[in-house]
Amino acid sequence: MKMKDTIKRTAKKLFYSAPKELRANFMGFEDSQLTQLSKSIESNYLDRGETKKKLSQWEYEQALHGQLFERLDYNRNRIVPWLNSIKNLKGSRILEIGCGTGISTLALAEQGALVTGIDVDQGALNVAKDRLEMAGLKADIVFANGSEIDKFKEQPFDFIIYYAVLEHMTVPERIESLSKAWAMLPENGLLAIIETPNRLWYYDSHTAAMPFYDWLPDELAYYYSKFSPRKNFNDQYRTVTDGDMMKFLRWGRGASYHEFEIAMDKLNKLKVISSLTQFEKSALIKYGFKGVKYIKFLRSLKKDLPKGFCYPYLDIIIQK
Repeated sequence: MKMKDTIKRTAKKLFYSAPKELRANFMGFEDSQLTQLSKSIESNYLDRGETKKKLSQWEYEQALHGQLFERLDYNRNRIVPWLNSIKNLKGSRILEIGCGTGISTLALAEQGALVTGIDVDQGALNVAKDRLEMAGLKADIVFANGSEIDKFKEQPFDFIIYYAVLEHMTVPERIESLSKAWAMLPENGLLAIIETPNRLWYYDSHTAAMPFYDWLPDELAYYYSKFSPRKNFNDQYRTVTDGDMMKFLRWGRGASYHEFEIAMDKLNKLKVISSLTQFEKSALIKYGFKGVKYIKFLRSLKKDLPKGFCYPYLDIIIQK
């Protein structure tokens, strides 16, 4: 059998599902609760400002469906099992930076984790509170910036999680926040980075949908955005102003091991104990032969570079 056929067959068999003991804790929603949650998502999150105007009806419905079902399924069956494989989530104290509308917060809390979720989007936090209340779960939901986490330094955390948020912070914000998080963690505490695009990867699928885009300096990337195939992004940034540049950076710029070395410790002293791709053993299926070759190429250039810093997205756990 050809290797390509083997990969296709393996890919078809590949189905991410949480272990039985975790599935037993999944909370269900009644139809009336889903209706109520939909209204909260729309009024607090999707219908604000220019967001609704920029989306087609199909895109709007997809966004709502993702908020109700797809993202929760992803967190329950991929993120939660991965984190739980490193440390039992039941009773674990978690600071979640970038909790958004509370999808991941719910997935963690239903496993018995004690979660403090922070975000700078008040509308998203309103949805998070509604979501958790409907599920009968508790978590501390706080309006706070990732650079303000030292206000929680008296609280002991087992995990500090950056969930799809580092890419939306400026470089100084990242370094300040990571430095504070590392100082707050006790010995053997866990720092988890989830869904942050990797600056080293050759294709930016997060923001511009173009090759080499995350390699460009900010100002050049700003001007070059007009060539992006992504509508509502390619028509916004022409003349540089401080306000527009900040909005541009908030769209999302990749991160890499460099910020972690600056904020925390030398690379050879950072203990990257797991990555989502290695946990799922899915590099070849997800990235293909070219992707795997590129990963090997990156590691050949820097021998002490952990594999977790070589994948398209940083989904890594670092132990202090």
